Amino acid sequence: MSARAIFTTTVLLLSSGAVLAQSAADPARFQLERTEKGFIRLDKQTGDVSFCREEASGLTCRLAADERKAFEQELDALDKRVTQLETKSSSRTSGLPSDEEVEKSLSIMERFFQRFMDIIGERRDEQDYDPNRT
Repeated sequence: MSARAIFTTTVLLLSSGAVLAQSAADPARFQLERTEKGFIRLDKQTGDVSFCREEASGLTCRLAADERKAFEQELDALDKRVTQLETKSSSRTSGLPSDEEVEKSLSIMERFFQRFMDIIGERRDEQDYDPNRT
């Protein structure tokens, strides 16, 4: 089983448990309607609909198709983000800056040093500097 499938299954199971806990905490929030194959649960706050079945462990609810699609889109976006971060991380395993970063830093230092030398030169001119004077 792929990591994504395990993650999806875990999230679905955890969200089902969280919804059951919410149902017990706020019974006015949800409305259950019996069907031939179980129950349909309506979340009165969000409008989300879940399909629930009675099992030995209790009532188990699954996301409706449109909720599942949104959930899978979010998983895809997160998966792409993780891949990008892993790629970026693996390209910088040495911990050293890239050549571009070194060149940029040297350019900044060069401009700073040149400006500093210009300021010293201006001060020398202003004070009529004599290097042999003590």
